[in-house]
Amino acid sequence: MARNRETETTRARNGKKEAVASSAERTATKTAGHRNEQIGTVVKSKMTKTVVVAVERLVQHPVYRKTIKRTSTFMAHDEKGAKQGDRVRIVETRPLSRNKRWRVEEILVRGLAEDVAGVQV
Repeated sequence: MARNRETETTRARNGKKEAVASSAERTATKTAGHRNEQIGTVVKSKMTKTVVVAVERLVQHPVYRKTIKRTSTFMAHDEKGAKQGDRVRIVETRPLSRNKRWRVEEILVRGLAEDVAGVQV
């Protein structure tokens, strides 16, 4: 109720009617901000339009203070055609399926192409 009164007073102060933004316009402007990005390596690309990306990060052990590598895997939507071994940048997005919350933004480095017999070229 207070929100409606507030918009009415702003309209009266300006002396002209202003169009109130629809909920779709408000969410579009809100999501236009900074999205979480990660850079990782494609470890699986057998699914259609989906890849599994492994992202490594360095953390310090709480007691021994040794730096440890931790790996997180994310399922990402892939329209770019990334293959196993490619280095990609993924961006957080709305839920696309049960496990997919990321999409491939760009392929940074192509991985080594493997031959049909499994021998690297």
